[in-house]
Amino acid sequence: MPSSKPLMTASSGSIPDSVESALRTLETESGGINALATALRGPLGATFAKAVDLIRNAKGRVIVTGLGKSGHMGRKIAATLASTGTPAFFVHTAEAGHGDLGMITTDDVIMALSWSGEQPEMKNLVNYSARFAIPMIAVTSSAASSLGQAADIVIELPKAREACPHNLAPTTSTLMQAAIGDAIAIALLEGRGFTALEFAHFHPGGKLGAMLKFVRDYMRTGDEIPVKPLGTKMSDAVVEMSAKGLGCVCIIDDAGAIAGIITDGDLRRHMRPDLLTATVDEIMTREPKTVPPSMLATEMIEVLNTRKITTLVVTEAGKVVGIVHLHDLLRAGVA
Repeated sequence: MPSSKPLMTASSGSIPDSVESALRTLETESGGINALATALRGPLGATFAKAVDLIRNAKGRVIVTGLGKSGHMGRKIAATLASTGTPAFFVHTAEAGHGDLGMITTDDVIMALSWSGEQPEMKNLVNYSARFAIPMIAVTSSAASSLGQAADIVIELPKAREACPHNLAPTTSTLMQAAIGDAIAIALLEGRGFTALEFAHFHPGGKLGAMLKFVRDYMRTGDEIPVKPLGTKMSDAVVEMSAKGLGCVCIIDDAGAIAGIITDGDLRRHMRPDLLTATVDEIMTREPKTVPPSMLATEMIEVLNTRKITTLVVTEAGKVVGIVHLHDLLRAGVA
C-alpha cells in the first residue's frame, strides 16, 4: 500500500525525509574522511609515505586488486593512477586465480583492497605475491587480518560507521578507499612534477581533452583573420568586420605587428556622425590583450573570463598569426 504520509517540501518549512537522509549520509561519510585525515597526521602518515615511495621506485606497474565494492573502488584507483602518470591496471581478485596472475610481474607492486582483510578469494594473490617476492600494499581496516599480516605495508583505514542505518552497506568505507587512492595518486603526481602537458597526453578525448589542447588548435588563421593596416578609413574597417563575422578587426602596422583592435564595443563608444570617415587610428584600442599559439586552452579561457572579453588576438614575435573567438570554443565544447 502506498504511504499516506504527505510529502513535505522546503516551501512548507520542513525538510523532506529524503533530504534529511541525504544529510545524515553526508555527515557520516564526512566523519570517515575526517578520521582518515586525522590518522594521516599521526602514525598512518609514515606508513602512507612508505607506500608512496615503494610505488615511485617500482620498475613496473601498480596492480590494484579487490572484490565486490572494494573491487569497484580498485578500478577507480587504477584509472586515476594511470591517468596521472603512474602505470597501473586492475586485476579482479577472483579472476587472479584463473590465469590473471600472469599479468603480474616481479617488477610490479600490488595494492590489495579489502575492508575486512579476510576475503578467501585473496589467498591466491597473496600466495603469488609471497612466492615471487612481489611487494604488496594492503588497504584494509584491520592490520591484524590475514591480508594485513601478509602485506609488506599496511595502510590501516580508521574504522568508521557506514552511512547505512544498519551499518552494513559499504558506503563510508568505500569512500575512504577512494580517498586514500586519490591521495596516493596526487602525492605521486606532485612528487614527480607531473605537468598539465603530460596530463594532456592521457586525456585526448572529451571536454577535458579539448581543454588540454592549445590556442593554435582553435585559432582562425590566414584570410579568416579580420585585419586592416593603420590609416584605414573606418568605413573599410566596418566592412572587414562584417565580412569576417567576429565582431572585431585587428589593426597592424607596416611591419605586420599588432597595433590595436576595434570591436563592436568600440563602435558603440565612438558613435558619431563622422565615424565612418575617421581612421582606425582614432578609434582602435591600443595594446590589446594577445596570447601565444602555444598557450593551453584552459589558460586562454581564464584570460577571456578574467578580462570579460570574447576575442583574443594570437601573436608570435608581435605579429598577428591568428584570432580566437569564444563562439569557436563553445562549438568545440571547451568553454
